[in-house]
Amino acid sequence: MTRLPFALLAAALAGGCAVAPESPAPLPAAPSAWQAPLPAGAGAPGWTRFDDPLLPALIDTAQAASADVSAAASRIAQARAARTAAAAALGPRADASASAVHGRNDPTTPIATSLSAGVQAGWELDLFGAGRAGRDAAQARLTGALATRDAVRLVVAAETATGYVALRACEAQRDVAQVDSASRAETARLTEAAAKAGFRAPADAALARASAAQGRALATQQAAACEQLVKSLVALTAIDEPALRQRLAAATARLPQGAPTAVDGLPAALLQQRPDLSAAAQAVAAAAADRMQRDAARWPQLSLAGSVGAMRVRTSDLSFSATTFAIGPLTLSVPLFDGGRRAADLAAARAAYDDAVLQLQAALRNAVREVEDALVRLQSAASRADDARLAADNFEASLRATEARWKGGVASLFELEDARRSAAAARAALIELERERLVAGIDLTRALGGGWSTDRLAGM
Repeated sequence: MTRLPFALLAAALAGGCAVAPESPAPLPAAPSAWQAPLPAGAGAPGWTRFDDPLLPALIDTAQAASADVSAAASRIAQARAARTAAAAALGPRADASASAVHGRNDPTTPIATSLSAGVQAGWELDLFGAGRAGRDAAQARLTGALATRDAVRLVVAAETATGYVALRACEAQRDVAQVDSASRAETARLTEAAAKAGFRAPADAALARASAAQGRALATQQAAACEQLVKSLVALTAIDEPALRQRLAAATARLPQGAPTAVDGLPAALLQQRPDLSAAAQAVAAAAADRMQRDAARWPQLSLAGSVGAMRVRTSDLSFSATTFAIGPLTLSVPLFDGGRRAADLAAARAAYDDAVLQLQAALRNAVREVEDALVRLQSAASRADDARLAADNFEASLRATEARWKGGVASLFELEDARRSAAAARAALIELERERLVAGIDLTRALGGGWSTDRLAGM
């Protein structure tokens, strides 16, 4: 079995896990529909829907460099080895042996050379399914490890995409801060000259100088924040910093755009779309198989052994060969008394199964919450976008008008600086809103599995 069949999982969601009928623990049904408004769009969830080719390239590099992904791959190798061992336990085992002896054990006998070789075989018959349950548990854990690796890759992808968007938004904010700083510096220069000529009050010159200093400080602060984001991407992708800066330079301050992620299907489809939910479902399957194995251990066990061998003895007087074989013993082992160990093992397995069910319940609820939360944030950003653009455009127009009035001596420097601060705040708010929208889209993509499907686990 390569994955927990969807029909089995659906039956479990309806009324309990079918593979372990005792002590059933019903799983919660997913909501019948999404409660948050769905975005208009038909783009499949994935990172290639963005129009920036550097973003998926950085994601691939970050996934390849991630220590968490490497650790998940190591756990897959361990789980695959455990599955092989569990499957091998169902069949017979055989061991070969050989020996050679030269000498004599009795002074009255001649020196002899004795050569022997043989094969011993054994087979424990799986009467009550303990071995099959162990194999199924190992297979479920392997499939769960594969899904967990994909879940880790998805987290790394989302983290990289969020960091990349944050950098581009920071660069856009830095450009706004630099333009604002240059404008303040020019105002300060003009005011200083006018004050020296006696056309402006010294207080106006002082205010202009203070505003210019504040603008430079804000621009420096924003530039430092962008530098920190670059270094975060260096750590995520393990790309040499000069090389990464060269790749980033092509689209400085440009936020990636893309089609909205389409949210098709019912919330229950998340069970097939999210690798972490698939891993949680496999944990339930493995726990159920463990419980069956512990239950089967309380019943009699039957094993069969056998051997075949060949021997050759040679002395100075004679030489002879012989073969030996044996079928048996056929051994029946019946549990009588173990101080409650088997019952305790079964009770522990039942508790582990119940815990796995609870973990799947919590994971499903959390997955639905993440999708709903991302949808709400997307809707909020979309509903504020027009007003934010209108505010930015009008504050910019007000600033230009106030500058013209100030140059004509009609407006005060206080009015000009107030208009400048309002325009800069509106531009920064618009950039931040775009970043918020993109991050919400990234979170929605991650919450929907990033285009992942349980079909990827088939045949693994």
